[in-house]
Amino acid sequence: MAREQKGRIDVNAAQNPRQGLNSAFSGLNLEGLPAGEVAPKPEENPGPQWKLGRVVLRRETAHRGGKVVVVVDDFATHLPMSVIEKLAKKLRAACGCGGTCRGRAIELQGDQPAKVRELLEAEGFKVAGVR
Repeated sequence: MAREQKGRIDVNAAQNPRQGLNSAFSGLNLEGLPAGEVAPKPEENPGPQWKLGRVVLRRETAHRGGKVVVVVDDFATHLPMSVIEKLAKKLRAACGCGGTCRGRAIELQGDQPAKVRELLEAEGFKVAGVR
């Protein structure tokens, strides 16, 4: 015995292809309406949203068994740790070396201060210290 459906609307009803996908708007008269503007595409790299400020590069070997480490230090106090950690990841990947964030400083293994300076300046930092 089949049940009768009382007062229900079929939500999966077949649509008429001449009416388009949504038949509720198919009867609208579009003549005389201005052409819609296309929203501008957001820029892929809109630039830094933070004032990055000045950082200091220094070369250290203390307590590391004679191994050289480049330390990027003195980040602006308003920069959150997430920005510093993302920068550390970019620097490690670009230099092809290991490193870490200790406090608000980035330590990069190896003696590559010129490359680190170039990358930091490209990010928008003013770099002081080791040349």
